[in-house]
Amino acid sequence: MAGFKLTYATMYNPPEELHANFDASLAKLKANLGKQQAMIINGKDVFADEKFEDHTPINTNVVLAVMQKGNEKHAEQALSAARKAFPGWSHTPWQERISLLRKAADLIDERLTDLGVVMAMEVGKNRMESMGDVAETADLIRYSCDMMEQNDGFIKPMGKDPLPKHDVTNISVLRPYGIWLVVSPFNFPFALTGGPAGAALAAGNTIVMKPATDTPFIVRLLADCFRDAGLPDGVMNFVTGPGRTIGAALVNSPEVDGVTFTGSYDVGMKMFRDYANGKWVRPMVLELGGKNPAIVTNNANLEDAAQGIARSAFGLQGQKCSAASRVYIQEGVYDELTGKLKELTEKLSIGDPTDRKVFLGPVVNKASYQDFQDFTGELGKAGKFLTGGNILTEGEFGQGYFCQPTFVTDVPYSHRLWKHEMFLPITTIGKFKTLDEAMTMANDVDYGLTAGIYGSEEDAEIFFDKIEAGVTYANRPQGATTGAWPGFQPFGGWKGSGSSGKNAGGYHYVQLYLHEQIRTLVRQKK
Repeated sequence: MAGFKLTYATMYNPPEELHANFDASLAKLKANLGKQQAMIINGKDVFADEKFEDHTPINTNVVLAVMQKGNEKHAEQALSAARKAFPGWSHTPWQERISLLRKAADLIDERLTDLGVVMAMEVGKNRMESMGDVAETADLIRYSCDMMEQNDGFIKPMGKDPLPKHDVTNISVLRPYGIWLVVSPFNFPFALTGGPAGAALAAGNTIVMKPATDTPFIVRLLADCFRDAGLPDGVMNFVTGPGRTIGAALVNSPEVDGVTFTGSYDVGMKMFRDYANGKWVRPMVLELGGKNPAIVTNNANLEDAAQGIARSAFGLQGQKCSAASRVYIQEGVYDELTGKLKELTEKLSIGDPTDRKVFLGPVVNKASYQDFQDFTGELGKAGKFLTGGNILTEGEFGQGYFCQPTFVTDVPYSHRLWKHEMFLPITTIGKFKTLDEAMTMANDVDYGLTAGIYGSEEDAEIFFDKIEAGVTYANRPQGATTGAWPGFQPFGGWKGSGSSGKNAGGYHYVQLYLHEQIRTLVRQKK
């Protein structure tokens, strides 16, 4: 595949070899379903007394893997192993740390299709988005390594105090905190575990990774990449089990020195408040979702707008914190664009996401499936379905959680679902008269993650200046509000979407996993 670099922008026209490799990996996985997967603590496989089955949302009768139901004891063991390993890892020269992490990134690349297949079957992502999640993870890890290298380990000389007869050296050193906990979501289980984990490890912290209970298998395979790259025992630990038991034990432990959590606003804010009850202030990096607007003015290229909006609204079945969940269209192009959106959306294929022809797979679990029915029931009373609105239950859809891609029009702007994150393939569409009006509505939510506009360069300039969001796009057919890539579009949010103000895959992210120490040495001049 010489000359092809897989990103969310390039994934729509991959080489045939990539599909062939994916199909071979799929056959291999299907021949090895249902095997038991261990936790990893202090470099060793660890098994719990209780297990749970990891089913695919494509067909809930199929068991992908048998996972460990870890408990408070396993949380303590993982934290103890990480604490024991911290002195050695933190004092390992940063050059050696990033060398090992780059080996892990290379292993991820080598295992791309094997990992992508598990992602597709466990999460329900289509094959290209699944492999994109994997490829992004490798680049996120490399980017943190690059930042350590470009900043020479973040050891910087400061000014010299003007003291007569003395030579004063002041050095700023960024040092790791200690044990870092990474709690990741179901929708990007690889990238949103591996990205923070890579940054924490490059900085010199030791880590404990706790995935969502819907997607533990793919994160176990990430842990294998770290372990196989040669990370010392205890530096990386991987545990699985319910959030209410092992998850709570990890978050509430005084042994944890920092946390990265990606998930819902409600869960993240509760975690933030609980974490604040510790002995002192500790860092917490939060990414808490979005309610992302796409604005289309009368000056837009409507072909690009329709394509970008449909991709961002319905990629991964709308289960992205960056999904285009609100669309504002200027009156002059409203009818034409809604017509294009309807036509384009009705052509989207729904089914088994491992099939190369399929764009939409199932939603992740029964709760999301029920939420779709509840939300569409509510919206059907308030507006009109331009597309979709139904679950799919016939034939191949009968054993999974399949929902139609749904655009809804004519919903009053006062309706609560203009501001509530549904996290499903449901997007509301409304009209506006002036760009100022659209900007006001776009910003009138608690979130500020991603946003997009289609219009003139002057429209884009106004949009960039006024929009309250961390990741912003103009005139992007590859995705109105989605498709960020490390080193190109650092990903993070404002307001209720994020806590740090520093975006992952950007210049300032790895520093979140370090704290500053100033070293002043005074020598008397002879």
